[in-house]
Amino acid sequence: MRYGEFDSDALMFITQRPEILFERGEGSWLFDSTGKAYLDFIQGWAVNCLGHAPAEIRDALVAQSAKLINPSPAFFNGPMIELAGLLTAHSSLDRVFFANSGAEANEGAIKLARKWGKLNRKGAWQIITFDHSFHGRTLATMSASGKPGWDTLYAPQVPGFPKARLNDLDSVEALICPDTVAVMLEPVQGEGGVIPADPVFMTGLRELTRKHGILLIVDEVQSGMGRTGRLFAHQHAGIEPDIMTLGKGIGGGVPLAALMATESVSCFEPGDQGGTYNGNPLISAVGVAVMRRLISPGFMDAVCARGEYLSRRLNELSQGHGLGGERGVGLLRALVLDRDRGPALVKAALDAAPTGLLLNSPRPNLLRFMPSLTVSDAEIDQMIAMLDGLLKV
Repeated sequence: MRYGEFDSDALMFITQRPEILFERGEGSWLFDSTGKAYLDFIQGWAVNCLGHAPAEIRDALVAQSAKLINPSPAFFNGPMIELAGLLTAHSSLDRVFFANSGAEANEGAIKLARKWGKLNRKGAWQIITFDHSFHGRTLATMSASGKPGWDTLYAPQVPGFPKARLNDLDSVEALICPDTVAVMLEPVQGEGGVIPADPVFMTGLRELTRKHGILLIVDEVQSGMGRTGRLFAHQHAGIEPDIMTLGKGIGGGVPLAALMATESVSCFEPGDQGGTYNGNPLISAVGVAVMRRLISPGFMDAVCARGEYLSRRLNELSQGHGLGGERGVGLLRALVLDRDRGPALVKAALDAAPTGLLLNSPRPNLLRFMPSLTVSDAEIDQMIAMLDGLLKV
């Protein structure tokens, strides 16, 4: 793939990319260098919560870039303080550390929990996580993840992450020992196939962790920032975690993440945590713009309505083709296929003409849908019609 005088061979190979060069986006749509339009139900893996090139993000970047980009994280800046205030005001957490990626936020959560265990639980350091979970691509977060095959990819793993079974409280309690400092989970396992944690399980898990005096960490990198119809997915269960991580949608497409914790757990000392770009005003200003849109009157109600509509249309599609149904919460959903043809459908959707469709298949037997939170009913209908045609082939 060439771009002007340059060749894509200069890029390090990490995945097989199609011969498509995207040049611009608008809302739920992407346009490649030939002018072909693609209806985007991936949105950068749930990153573009407000769609492509939303006015709020454009205006925030332009205005802030003309004033201050990065004075160093060793100093306060206005957008950093404003975004932290908005996040704490709309959650049960008290303190925020800004990062650049979900993996970095989760790495910080692991460090914070271990520091808390050193100070409060006689050096306890193990964190119980779950089979099929996904927490990032650093060595520690890969070790925390329960993705099949990752235990040998960059062996040896970082120790200290025994795996329980999601929605099985007994499997969690069986792993708790004197070295246990926390339990960490995604309220919805996205990469695992869009598997929600049952609200009753979440409630029981909160009670169990309190009973044993250990922390509850919720990884809301994908499920947070309105994706499930609540600002944070754990709010569906009515619980309050000790630590929460955010990423993806918090920046609406720019690199921003956050580690949040209660006051009693926020035990970092000078030198324990940092980062050159953390909380810089350029990206924090975008986070403020995104957050203010998400908390605006009626926004979450509209997300819930669109999530219910997408669920209904996927169920209709499933019944019409004899598939295995759909699951998920809000606008994070999956369609269970009749056989392992997810990757083939993804390719056929991409190649469709005159209009393409962007889908994701985290497991061979299902498709995952992560549209913009501003997706319209008409765009959902168009996606369903396109997918219906592909399923008939």
